[in-house]
Amino acid sequence: MTGKDPANSQGNSMLIRKATLKDVGAIHHLLNHFADKGLLLGRSMSELYDHIRDFHVLEVTEGDRGVAGVCGLGICWEDLAEIKSLAVAEKYQARGFGRALLSACLDEAVALGIKNVFTLTYVPGFFQKAGFQVVEKSRLPHKVWADCLKCPKFPDCDETALIKEL
Repeated sequence: MTGKDPANSQGNSMLIRKATLKDVGAIHHLLNHFADKGLLLGRSMSELYDHIRDFHVLEVTEGDRGVAGVCGLGICWEDLAEIKSLAVAEKYQARGFGRALLSACLDEAVALGIKNVFTLTYVPGFFQKAGFQVVEKSRLPHKVWADCLKCPKFPDCDETALIKEL
């Protein structure tokens, strides 16, 4: 769906595209809104600027225009990437926008030749519907835990690890 402007089932038009520097403020606000609720890991402005190329954003192109969702694809190495920071503003949830963002990141992973994509989440059912399988966190390489050191819940992580073979 990247670059397209389809209407979803509720009639809202949307555009999924790669994030740009002008999106950092909106991404920061959206992610930290959910981080304040304990639903995902917050991201600093500096980190977002450093990794802006990892993110896709979803814009609503009618009515309340602007960034309504975000999802990142972090490359770990040759055959492994992480889906991270998937968030959709509450007023736009349950409209397929999260699935569309995830799809854009998975399409990018396939284009890059990534074989496996994982995520750590509090919403495992969402990812299971997209073909992800629950795995023990210990199956993930230690390198993927770098972000965990920044989490206020570390080392008592209560997220579920899931992986999908592409």
